[in-house]
Amino acid sequence: MSGPIQFTCPLPLAVKDRIVLGHGSGGRLSAELLRDVFLPFFHSPILNRLDDQAVFEFRGARLAFTTDSFVVKPLFFRGGDIGSLAVYGTVNDLAMGGASPLYLSAGFILEEGLEIETLRRVAESMGRAADDIPVEIVTGDTKVVEKGSGDGVFINTTGIGLVPEGVRLSPALVRPGDLVLLSGPIGDHGIAILAEREGIQFSTDLASDSAPLHGLVAAMLAVSLDVRAMRDPTRGGLSSALNEIASRAGVGITIEESAIPVREEVRGACEMLGLDPLYVANEGKLVAFVAPHAAQSVLAAMRRHPQGHDATLIGAVTDTHPELVLLRTPFGTTRIVDMLPGDQLPRIC
Repeated sequence: MSGPIQFTCPLPLAVKDRIVLGHGSGGRLSAELLRDVFLPFFHSPILNRLDDQAVFEFRGARLAFTTDSFVVKPLFFRGGDIGSLAVYGTVNDLAMGGASPLYLSAGFILEEGLEIETLRRVAESMGRAADDIPVEIVTGDTKVVEKGSGDGVFINTTGIGLVPEGVRLSPALVRPGDLVLLSGPIGDHGIAILAEREGIQFSTDLASDSAPLHGLVAAMLAVSLDVRAMRDPTRGGLSSALNEIASRAGVGITIEESAIPVREEVRGACEMLGLDPLYVANEGKLVAFVAPHAAQSVLAAMRRHPQGHDATLIGAVTDTHPELVLLRTPFGTTRIVDMLPGDQLPRIC
Protein backbone atom coordinates (compact mmCIF):
# COMPACT_ATOMS: atom_id res chain seq x y z
CA MET A 1 0.00 0.00 0.00
CA SER A 2 1.37 3.42 -0.90
CA GLY A 3 0.34 5.05 2.37
CA PRO A 4 -2.60 5.63 4.69
CA ILE A 5 -5.90 6.05 2.86
CA GLN A 6 -7.42 9.47 3.42
CA PHE A 7 -11.20 9.52 3.67
CA THR A 8 -13.28 12.66 3.93
CA CYS A 9 -16.77 12.75 5.30
CA PRO A 10 -19.16 13.12 2.32
CA LEU A 11 -22.09 13.95 4.60
CA PRO A 12 -21.60 16.98 6.84
CA LEU A 13 -25.06 16.82 8.38
CA ALA A 14 -25.10 20.47 9.42
CA VAL A 15 -24.85 21.64 5.80
CA LYS A 16 -28.28 21.94 4.22
CA ASP A 17 -27.69 24.70 1.69
CA ARG A 18 -24.63 23.38 -0.18
CA ILE A 19 -23.85 20.41 -2.42
CA VAL A 20 -21.68 17.76 -0.73
CA LEU A 21 -20.11 14.61 -2.13
CA GLY A 22 -22.96 12.52 -0.74
CA HIS A 23 -25.37 14.15 -3.17
CA GLY A 24 -23.68 12.09 -5.90
CA SER A 25 -23.81 8.79 -4.03
CA GLY A 26 -27.02 7.38 -5.45
CA GLY A 27 -28.23 7.08 -1.85
CA ARG A 28 -30.48 9.10 0.41
CA LEU A 29 -28.98 12.51 -0.37
CA SER A 30 -29.29 11.89 -4.10
CA ALA A 31 -32.95 11.00 -3.64
CA GLU A 32 -33.55 14.14 -1.57
CA LEU A 33 -31.86 16.31 -4.22
CA LEU A 34 -34.11 14.85 -6.89
CA ARG A 35 -37.23 15.19 -4.77
CA ASP A 36 -36.61 18.67 -3.36
CA VAL A 37 -34.74 20.50 -6.13
CA PHE A 38 -35.51 18.97 -9.53
CA LEU A 39 -38.92 17.30 -9.50
CA PRO A 40 -40.81 20.41 -8.28
CA PHE A 41 -39.81 22.15 -11.53
CA PHE A 42 -39.66 19.32 -14.09
CA HIS A 43 -43.20 18.20 -14.88
CA SER A 44 -43.56 14.93 -16.77
CA PRO A 45 -45.42 11.70 -16.01
CA ILE A 46 -42.56 9.85 -17.71
CA LEU A 47 -39.98 11.44 -15.40
CA ASN A 48 -42.17 10.78 -12.38
CA ARG A 49 -41.65 7.04 -12.85
CA LEU A 50 -38.03 7.62 -11.77
CA ASP A 51 -36.68 4.73 -13.82
CA ASP A 52 -33.12 4.48 -15.12
CA GLN A 53 -34.51 5.39 -18.52
CA ALA A 54 -37.59 7.02 -20.03
CA VAL A 55 -39.71 4.58 -22.06
CA PHE A 56 -42.35 6.10 -24.33
CA GLU A 57 -44.35 5.48 -27.49
CA PHE A 58 -43.29 7.26 -30.66
CA ARG A 59 -45.00 6.64 -33.99
CA GLY A 60 -45.82 3.05 -33.19
CA ALA A 61 -42.47 2.17 -31.62
CA ARG A 62 -41.54 1.99 -27.95
CA LEU A 63 -38.30 3.84 -27.35
CA ALA A 64 -36.03 4.03 -24.33
CA PHE A 65 -34.07 7.23 -23.69
CA THR A 66 -31.42 7.78 -21.00
CA THR A 67 -28.56 10.09 -20.07
CA ASP A 68 -25.61 9.66 -17.74
CA SER A 69 -22.34 11.31 -16.72
CA PHE A 70 -19.03 9.67 -15.86
CA VAL A 71 -16.42 11.20 -13.57
CA VAL A 72 -14.36 8.19 -12.51
CA LYS A 73 -10.90 8.63 -11.01
CA PRO A 74 -8.46 7.26 -12.11
CA LEU A 75 -9.38 7.42 -15.79
CA PHE A 76 -7.81 3.99 -16.45
CA PHE A 77 -8.20 1.08 -14.05
CA ARG A 78 -7.91 -2.70 -13.99
CA GLY A 79 -10.84 -4.00 -16.02
CA GLY A 80 -11.72 -0.82 -17.86
CA ASP A 81 -11.48 2.94 -18.23
CA ILE A 82 -13.76 5.96 -18.38
CA GLY A 83 -14.35 5.51 -22.14
CA SER A 84 -15.68 1.95 -22.13
CA LEU A 85 -17.44 2.63 -18.82
CA ALA A 86 -19.39 5.50 -20.40
CA VAL A 87 -20.60 3.25 -23.22
CA TYR A 88 -21.42 0.26 -21.03
CA GLY A 89 -23.11 2.34 -18.33
CA THR A 90 -25.42 4.02 -20.82
CA VAL A 91 -26.24 0.78 -22.62
CA ASN A 92 -27.00 -0.86 -19.28
CA ASP A 93 -29.47 1.86 -18.31
CA LEU A 94 -31.28 1.20 -21.59
CA ALA A 95 -31.12 -2.55 -20.98
CA MET A 96 -32.77 -2.20 -17.55
CA GLY A 97 -35.84 -1.04 -19.46
CA GLY A 98 -35.60 -4.06 -21.78
CA ALA A 99 -34.28 -1.99 -24.69
CA SER A 100 -31.80 -2.94 -27.39
CA PRO A 101 -29.33 -0.05 -27.81
CA LEU A 102 -29.40 1.91 -31.06
CA TYR A 103 -27.56 5.24 -30.74
CA LEU A 104 -25.39 7.17 -28.30
CA SER A 105 -24.22 10.74 -27.98
CA ALA A 106 -20.95 11.66 -26.27
CA GLY A 107 -20.16 14.98 -24.61
CA PHE A 108 -16.64 15.62 -23.28
CA ILE A 109 -15.60 18.18 -20.67
CA LEU A 110 -11.81 18.39 -20.87
CA GLU A 111 -9.45 20.06 -18.44
CA GLU A 112 -6.83 22.41 -19.81
CA GLY A 113 -3.47 20.62 -19.83
CA LEU A 114 -4.85 17.13 -20.51
CA GLU A 115 -2.46 15.18 -22.74
CA ILE A 116 -3.86 14.55 -26.21
CA GLU A 117 -2.63 10.95 -26.04
CA THR A 118 -4.71 10.35 -22.92
CA LEU A 119 -7.81 11.64 -24.71
CA ARG A 120 -6.95 9.51 -27.72
CA ARG A 121 -6.83 6.39 -25.50
CA VAL A 122 -10.22 7.25 -24.00
CA ALA A 123 -11.79 7.81 -27.44
CA GLU A 124 -10.28 4.60 -28.81
CA SER A 125 -11.65 2.57 -25.90
CA MET A 126 -15.05 4.19 -26.25
CA GLY A 127 -15.19 3.45 -29.97
CA ARG A 128 -14.09 -0.14 -29.48
CA ALA A 129 -16.74 -0.71 -26.81
CA ALA A 130 -19.44 0.76 -29.07
CA ASP A 131 -18.34 -1.43 -31.98
CA ASP A 132 -18.43 -4.56 -29.83
CA ILE A 133 -22.01 -4.03 -28.64
CA PRO A 134 -22.78 -2.76 -31.40
CA VAL A 135 -24.18 0.73 -30.91
CA GLU A 136 -23.47 3.86 -32.94
CA ILE A 137 -22.06 7.08 -31.46
CA VAL A 138 -23.82 9.56 -33.72
CA THR A 139 -23.33 12.99 -32.17
CA GLY A 140 -21.43 14.78 -29.44
CA ASP A 141 -19.85 17.91 -28.04
CA THR A 142 -16.56 19.06 -26.49
CA LYS A 143 -15.91 21.78 -23.93
CA VAL A 144 -12.63 22.77 -22.26
CA VAL A 145 -12.41 24.22 -18.74
CA GLU A 146 -9.49 25.98 -17.09
CA LYS A 147 -6.80 23.93 -15.39
CA GLY A 148 -7.95 23.05 -11.89
CA SER A 149 -11.64 23.29 -12.82
CA GLY A 150 -12.01 19.64 -13.86
CA ASP A 151 -10.27 16.34 -13.43
CA GLY A 152 -8.87 15.44 -16.83
CA VAL A 153 -11.98 14.11 -18.57
CA PHE A 154 -15.66 14.08 -17.71
CA ILE A 155 -18.01 12.32 -20.16
CA ASN A 156 -21.74 12.77 -20.59
CA THR A 157 -23.65 10.28 -22.72
CA THR A 158 -27.20 9.92 -23.96
CA GLY A 159 -28.61 6.67 -25.29
CA ILE A 160 -31.62 5.68 -27.37
CA GLY A 161 -32.87 2.11 -27.63
CA LEU A 162 -35.81 0.12 -28.96
CA VAL A 163 -38.04 -1.80 -26.55
CA PRO A 164 -39.36 -5.06 -28.08
CA GLU A 165 -43.07 -5.73 -28.31
CA GLY A 166 -44.50 -7.22 -25.12
CA VAL A 167 -41.66 -6.11 -22.83
CA ARG A 168 -42.86 -4.13 -19.81
CA LEU A 169 -40.40 -3.48 -16.99
CA SER A 170 -41.25 -1.18 -14.09
CA PRO A 171 -41.11 -1.13 -10.28
CA ALA A 172 -44.87 -0.58 -10.40
CA LEU A 173 -45.23 -4.19 -11.62
CA VAL A 174 -43.38 -5.76 -8.66
CA ARG A 175 -45.68 -7.83 -6.46
CA PRO A 176 -45.40 -9.73 -3.15
CA GLY A 177 -44.20 -13.25 -3.89
CA ASP A 178 -41.85 -12.17 -6.69
CA LEU A 179 -38.33 -13.51 -6.39
CA VAL A 180 -35.11 -11.47 -6.50
CA LEU A 181 -32.27 -12.64 -8.76
CA LEU A 182 -28.72 -11.25 -8.77
CA SER A 183 -26.45 -11.82 -11.77
CA GLY A 184 -23.16 -12.26 -9.89
CA PRO A 185 -20.72 -11.11 -7.19
CA ILE A 186 -21.09 -7.56 -5.93
CA GLY A 187 -18.56 -4.86 -5.11
CA ASP A 188 -15.90 -5.65 -7.73
CA HIS A 189 -15.96 -2.26 -9.45
CA GLY A 190 -15.86 -0.08 -6.36
CA ILE A 191 -13.07 -2.02 -4.69
CA ALA A 192 -11.05 -2.28 -7.92
CA ILE A 193 -11.23 1.51 -8.33
CA LEU A 194 -10.25 2.07 -4.71
CA ALA A 195 -7.33 -0.36 -5.05
CA GLU A 196 -6.08 1.41 -8.17
CA ARG A 197 -6.42 4.83 -6.57
CA GLU A 198 -4.76 3.94 -3.28
CA GLY A 199 -2.23 1.30 -4.37
CA ILE A 200 -3.85 -1.61 -2.52
CA GLN A 201 -2.45 -4.96 -3.63
CA PHE A 202 -4.47 -8.18 -3.77
CA SER A 203 -3.22 -11.74 -4.09
CA THR A 204 -5.41 -12.11 -7.18
CA ASP A 205 -6.07 -9.76 -10.09
CA LEU A 206 -9.28 -8.14 -8.90
CA ALA A 207 -10.76 -6.10 -11.75
CA SER A 208 -13.80 -3.96 -12.35
CA ASP A 209 -16.88 -5.85 -13.53
CA SER A 210 -17.60 -3.11 -16.10
CA ALA A 211 -19.49 -4.82 -18.96
CA PRO A 212 -22.57 -4.42 -21.16
CA LEU A 213 -25.69 -6.22 -19.92
CA HIS A 214 -28.04 -5.94 -22.91
CA GLY A 215 -27.23 -9.47 -24.10
CA LEU A 216 -27.96 -10.96 -20.68
CA VAL A 217 -31.24 -9.06 -20.49
CA ALA A 218 -32.26 -10.27 -23.94
CA ALA A 219 -31.53 -13.87 -22.91
CA MET A 220 -33.68 -13.48 -19.81
CA LEU A 221 -36.61 -11.93 -21.66
CA ALA A 222 -36.41 -14.59 -24.38
CA VAL A 223 -37.27 -17.16 -21.70
CA SER A 224 -40.06 -15.23 -20.01
CA LEU A 225 -41.73 -11.84 -20.18
CA ASP A 226 -42.68 -12.21 -16.51
CA VAL A 227 -39.61 -10.28 -15.44
CA ARG A 228 -41.19 -7.39 -13.54
CA ALA A 229 -38.31 -4.95 -13.10
CA MET A 230 -34.51 -4.70 -13.29
CA ARG A 231 -31.82 -2.45 -11.87
CA ASP A 232 -28.07 -2.30 -12.34
CA PRO A 233 -26.74 -1.58 -8.83
CA THR A 234 -24.19 1.14 -9.66
CA ARG A 235 -23.92 4.14 -7.31
CA GLY A 236 -25.07 3.13 -3.83
CA GLY A 237 -24.67 -0.54 -4.70
CA LEU A 238 -27.19 -3.33 -4.24
CA SER A 239 -28.73 -1.63 -1.22
CA SER A 240 -29.81 1.48 -3.13
CA ALA A 241 -31.20 -0.57 -6.03
CA LEU A 242 -33.33 -2.70 -3.70
CA ASN A 243 -34.51 0.28 -1.67
CA GLU A 244 -35.54 2.16 -4.81
CA ILE A 245 -37.69 -0.78 -5.93
CA ALA A 246 -39.19 -1.31 -2.47
CA SER A 247 -40.12 2.37 -2.16
CA ARG A 248 -41.57 2.78 -5.63
CA ALA A 249 -43.50 -0.50 -5.57
CA GLY A 250 -44.69 -0.05 -1.98
CA VAL A 251 -43.48 -3.53 -1.04
CA GLY A 252 -41.01 -5.11 1.35
CA ILE A 253 -37.98 -7.10 0.27
CA THR A 254 -36.19 -9.77 2.29
CA ILE A 255 -32.75 -10.95 1.15
CA GLU A 256 -30.51 -13.72 2.44
CA GLU A 257 -26.99 -12.61 3.35
CA SER A 258 -25.57 -16.09 2.70
CA ALA A 259 -26.99 -16.08 -0.85
CA ILE A 260 -25.30 -12.83 -1.93
CA PRO A 261 -22.00 -13.63 -3.69
CA VAL A 262 -18.99 -11.50 -2.70
CA ARG A 263 -15.44 -12.31 -3.77
CA GLU A 264 -13.07 -13.00 -0.90
CA GLU A 265 -10.74 -10.15 -1.84
CA VAL A 266 -13.70 -7.74 -1.95
CA ARG A 267 -14.97 -9.00 1.40
CA GLY A 268 -11.49 -8.72 2.89
CA ALA A 269 -10.97 -5.18 1.60
CA CYS A 270 -14.37 -4.12 2.91
CA GLU A 271 -13.63 -5.57 6.35
CA MET A 272 -10.23 -3.87 6.44
CA LEU A 273 -11.64 -0.49 5.43
CA GLY A 274 -14.92 -0.63 7.32
CA LEU A 275 -17.07 -0.78 4.18
CA ASP A 276 -20.20 -2.79 3.48
CA PRO A 277 -20.26 -4.65 0.11
CA LEU A 278 -23.99 -4.00 -0.15
CA TYR A 279 -23.23 -0.31 -0.70
CA VAL A 280 -20.26 -0.67 -3.06
CA ALA A 281 -20.81 0.19 -6.75
CA ASN A 282 -21.02 -2.35 -9.55
CA GLU A 283 -20.86 -1.71 -13.30
CA GLY A 284 -21.64 -5.12 -14.79
CA LYS A 285 -24.30 -6.65 -12.56
CA LEU A 286 -28.08 -6.56 -12.46
CA VAL A 287 -30.79 -7.40 -9.98
CA ALA A 288 -34.11 -8.67 -11.37
CA PHE A 289 -37.57 -9.11 -9.88
CA VAL A 290 -39.29 -12.10 -11.46
CA ALA A 291 -42.72 -13.72 -11.05
CA PRO A 292 -42.30 -16.87 -8.93
CA HIS A 293 -43.45 -19.29 -11.63
CA ALA A 294 -40.81 -17.97 -14.06
CA ALA A 295 -37.87 -17.45 -11.68
CA GLN A 296 -36.13 -20.80 -12.14
CA SER A 297 -36.24 -20.68 -15.94
CA VAL A 298 -34.97 -17.09 -15.96
CA LEU A 299 -32.22 -18.00 -13.50
CA ALA A 300 -31.16 -20.91 -15.72
CA ALA A 301 -31.03 -18.59 -18.73
CA MET A 302 -28.87 -16.15 -16.77
CA ARG A 303 -26.42 -18.89 -15.82
CA ARG A 304 -26.04 -19.91 -19.46
CA HIS A 305 -24.92 -16.40 -20.38
CA PRO A 306 -21.29 -15.23 -19.82
CA GLN A 307 -22.47 -12.19 -17.85
CA GLY A 308 -24.68 -14.27 -15.56
CA HIS A 309 -22.98 -17.61 -14.97
CA ASP A 310 -22.77 -16.83 -11.21
CA ALA A 311 -26.39 -15.69 -10.98
CA THR A 312 -28.27 -16.64 -7.85
CA LEU A 313 -31.58 -16.27 -6.04
CA ILE A 314 -31.06 -13.85 -3.13
CA GLY A 315 -34.52 -13.10 -1.77
CA ALA A 316 -38.19 -12.41 -2.21
CA VAL A 317 -40.76 -9.62 -2.23
CA THR A 318 -43.20 -9.47 0.67
CA ASP A 319 -46.10 -7.36 1.92
CA THR A 320 -45.16 -7.67 5.60
CA HIS A 321 -42.80 -4.67 5.85
CA PRO A 322 -43.68 -2.21 3.05
CA GLU A 323 -40.86 -0.03 1.69
CA LEU A 324 -38.23 -1.74 3.83
CA VAL A 325 -35.38 -4.02 2.79
CA LEU A 326 -34.47 -6.62 5.42
CA LEU A 327 -31.40 -8.84 5.39
CA ARG A 328 -31.53 -12.22 7.09
CA THR A 329 -28.12 -13.21 8.47
CA PRO A 330 -26.72 -16.76 8.70
CA PHE A 331 -27.35 -16.54 12.46
CA GLY A 332 -31.10 -16.19 11.98
CA THR A 333 -31.26 -12.51 12.87
CA THR A 334 -32.45 -9.73 10.59
CA ARG A 335 -31.38 -6.14 10.06
CA ILE A 336 -32.67 -3.25 8.00
CA VAL A 337 -30.66 -2.45 4.87
CA ASP A 338 -31.26 1.26 4.47
CA MET A 339 -30.28 3.72 1.77
CA LEU A 340 -26.71 4.92 2.09
CA PRO A 341 -26.91 8.37 3.72
CA GLY A 342 -23.67 9.61 2.15
CA ASP A 343 -21.07 8.04 -0.10
CA GLN A 344 -18.62 5.29 0.90
CA LEU A 345 -16.41 5.72 -2.16
CA PRO A 346 -16.70 9.00 -4.09
CA ARG A 347 -15.93 9.29 -7.81
CA ILE A 348 -16.15 5.66 -8.92
CA CYS A 349 -18.50 5.89 -11.90
